[in-house]
Formats: sequence, C-alpha cells, structure tokens
Amino acid sequence: MDHFARKLLAWYDRHHRELPWRVGPSDKAQGVVPDPYHVWLSEIMLQQTTVQAVKPYFDKFLTRWPRVADLAAADTDEVMAAWAGLGYYARARNLKKCAEVLARDHDGRFPDTFEGLKALPGIGDYTAAAIAAIAFDRPEAVVDGNVERVVTRLFAIETPLPTAKPEIKTRTKAMTPAERPGDYAQAMMDLGATICTPKRPACVLCPLRDDCIALSKDDPQRLPLKMPKAARPVRYGAAFIAETPDQRILLKTRENKGLLGGMAEVPTTGWTARSDGETGKDAAPFSAAWTPKGEVTHVFTHFELRLAIWHAASDERPVTGGRWTQITALGEEALPSVMKKAITQAIPDAFKARRETS
Repeated sequence: MDHFARKLLAWYDRHHRELPWRVGPSDKAQGVVPDPYHVWLSEIMLQQTTVQAVKPYFDKFLTRWPRVADLAAADTDEVMAAWAGLGYYARARNLKKCAEVLARDHDGRFPDTFEGLKALPGIGDYTAAAIAAIAFDRPEAVVDGNVERVVTRLFAIETPLPTAKPEIKTRTKAMTPAERPGDYAQAMMDLGATICTPKRPACVLCPLRDDCIALSKDDPQRLPLKMPKAARPVRYGAAFIAETPDQRILLKTRENKGLLGGMAEVPTTGWTARSDGETGKDAAPFSAAWTPKGEVTHVFTHFELRLAIWHAASDERPVTGGRWTQITALGEEALPSVMKKAITQAIPDAFKARRETS
C-alpha cells in the first residue's frame, strides 16, 4: 500500500466523521457492510450541498422510503415535496428516475461497477466512482471539492481550476489503494472537510504534512488557484400571491423540465436564466386589486433573480393549471426556496401558521 494511503487510513481509523450514511471502520470490523442505497442517496444529496443541510433530508427520505423499491413506487410530487429546500431540483427528478430503473431493470440492486453505475439516470463520473468505491470497495478515483483541495496542495499544483481537474484525477487515481479504497476515498473527503480546509488549514494536525509540497513552501492556503468567475447576470420577473378570505393561495406546478422543473410555484412571469420576465401587475394571472409587496432576491448558480412581489385578496376562481391550497398545507407542496421567499414577502406569517398547526 502506498505510504500516502497508509498514513491517511491510520488517521481515518481514529478521526473519521460519524455520518448517518457511513459505515465506520469499527462497524466494518464487525461485519457491517455499506448499503449502496444509503451511499447513493447521500451522494446525490451532497452535490452542491453541505453535510449539515443534508442530514435531516437523508433521515426523512429513509424514514419514508427505506428501500430503493419504496422510492421507486413513491408519488413523484411527494418526492419533490420532500426534496424542497435542498435545491438543484434536477437531482430529485433523476433520483426518482434512477430508483424506477433500479426497481424495474435490476431487481432493486445497484450495479457494482463504475460502468454499470454510470449507465443509471443522474449518475455521472464522480457519483459512479464514489458509489463503486464506498459501497463496493472498487479502487476508483473519487474526486470532490475537498479532494481537489487536498491533492492540489499536496503536490503544489499551480494550474488553476477547473483546468487542473485532469491532473488532480490522475494524481488521485495513482494514490488510491487496492485495499480499502472506500475508506480511503472517505478519508480524503474528511481530511479536506476538517483539516485541509479552504481557509486557515490545520496543517499541524494533518497526517500528510511531511509530504505536502505546498506546506513546505509555507503557503498552502494560496491553493488551489481558480480562474476568475464571470459576473453573475441579474434577471427580473414578478410573482403573484393571491389569497382567499379562508387563507388559500393560488399555486401552479412548473413544467417537468428545466430550472425548478416539476416544482410548485405561485404564478410568475416568464423569467429564465437568459431573459427577464415582466415585472408589473398587468402580467397577473387575473384581474384583481394587486398591491406591491416589495422585492425578493434569490441567487441561482448562474444568475441572480429579483422578483417583484404582488399580493391580492381574492375569492377562489378557476385558473388554468392552478390550484388553491390552504396556507397551513404549504409544507406538503414541493415549493423551492425562491417561492417560499415570495410567499413570505407577501404573507409574513404563512409558514409560521403551518408550523403552529402541524
């Protein structure tokens, strides 16, 4: 075993993070093996999301759908509602599709190779490598943001990200041991998350400090270098919150594709990542005494959205594609964060009311 792996695994055995989806070294010694369903679910949730944010969602999903076959059989709207708040909603749609494929074509079992995993919906190179390594102990190079940072500093890679990614992957592959590759992958992630952090890394505690070229140059925090980001464009639109006397509001469901696809929303104008929508009350879904309620801002990955908020008291009426939902039932809807912001801007106690009656 490579000396990097020996040092890192010895450190991991003593200092690994306790995570709800992880089987630690002591449990493995007792014969417990990782559940591929748990590994897959956690890896999909952890994309672009923090561990602390994911923990309650992971527990909620396992409580409601303890096996992949249960998730496959679940109602799509219920899955989207359970996912609401995690963001990057294409992940939830692909999660459901993947579960259905596994239940239909694989008898609910995950393929145990990189190639087999990557053929599933929503599973790319990183996720396939992570599941193969962690769930099946395949010696795959698992490279997330934490690993990129560790390897960049370890070898003092001066090429900026994302250009440096191929070199980082090559280095990671060469370091990955045939023995305990799953633990090794998780050890690299833990090292980046807890020791080799973006700012003020705790180098004195690092098991690889004697091998780190960046540390030998006395400037590890300078790495990794990154290409300058393009300015994030600002888009504009409007959101309309119609409220009945018995506290129902008008909701719709977005098309099952694109940004926020399949999620619930209040009526909005036709904004996209590339174009603005109307911002005035003339774009409202029906005529009423619409009053302005300020503006909300929401930052997506590639653009910033600013929505003018309009509110109207209205009797319930038919609206194409619309449904009138009790405010106290909003928690059962697949509302993304931006829509929760819009509703709260117009009706400050909307989600407080739901909590008090739940």
